[in-house]
Amino acid sequence: MRLAEEAAPTEMATAIAHPNVALVKYWGKRAGSDNIPATPSLSIGLGALATRTTVRAAPADSLRLNGQSRQDAKVDGLVRNMRAAFGLPGLAIATANDFPTGAGLASSASGCAALVTAVDAAFHLGLDAAERSVWARRGSASAARSIHGGFATLDADEADEGGAAAALAGAEHWPLEVVVVIVSNDAKAVSSTVGMEHTRSTSPFYDGWLRSTPADYDIACRAVLARDFATLATVAEHSCLKMHGLMLSTAPPLLYWNEATLAAIHTVRALREAGVPVFFTVDAGPQVKAVCAPGHGAAVADQLASVPGVRRIVRSGLDAGARVAPADE
Repeated sequence: MRLAEEAAPTEMATAIAHPNVALVKYWGKRAGSDNIPATPSLSIGLGALATRTTVRAAPADSLRLNGQSRQDAKVDGLVRNMRAAFGLPGLAIATANDFPTGAGLASSASGCAALVTAVDAAFHLGLDAAERSVWARRGSASAARSIHGGFATLDADEADEGGAAAALAGAEHWPLEVVVVIVSNDAKAVSSTVGMEHTRSTSPFYDGWLRSTPADYDIACRAVLARDFATLATVAEHSCLKMHGLMLSTAPPLLYWNEATLAAIHTVRALREAGVPVFFTVDAGPQVKAVCAPGHGAAVADQLASVPGVRRIVRSGLDAGARVAPADE
């Protein structure tokens, strides 16, 4: 392993990363401690939402999240492992999200991707995108995809770097629009990590999920490359509903949705029946993401803004991946 150069106390860097939303979901981890998903996944990055993380050398580790001192097991573990590999000093980490944290909008994905990117820049580790993706995955599996922009895949069976995500296509390949429908600002009661293990150990349908998801992944990847919106809509909604059905089959059941979630889903379905090219997806939380063909985001946002219980609408294009922020940004 490479060792970091000895860091002066003023050495620092800031990175920006974006959350991603999986169109083909993973839900469950492989056995072992390396945080590798049990199924392949395909995601798009949300350019309108961002995590900004600053890292600098310090006498001891500290973390401030959205201006408040915090302890976070994922961050602690990631920092500990990177220190063992690269000889890092103590790290003062300041990170902030411009969207609700821990509420089903993939803040851990953007957070870990931004952290790894900032550490790499601050201490001149020279990591390429695949290496940063592997490190980000060790903090949060979906963070591997947030290193890349546009359409990203995570399939450990195909990865050359022990579980790196890969860029399937850039944002310019197919500039889909996403309407993020925020129906709650509260952190979810059951984290994804806990929920996945609960599902694996109690759902009678978990094996069926493992068997069926690779086919969904293959269909969705081909649809993205062909810019086949109808096929992508069908497989993405099916993957979403299968995942939430799997959650409902656990004992006791996991239910992340609220009334506004379901109302927004019905609104998206009605729009599509009226001829608007749009489909929905929902991760482990209550927030709905309406994915639209280019040019249709504004109309879809107007309709979803009127749904009872919707707190905020964010229109987003696809992102360009995690990056180091210039000093003046």
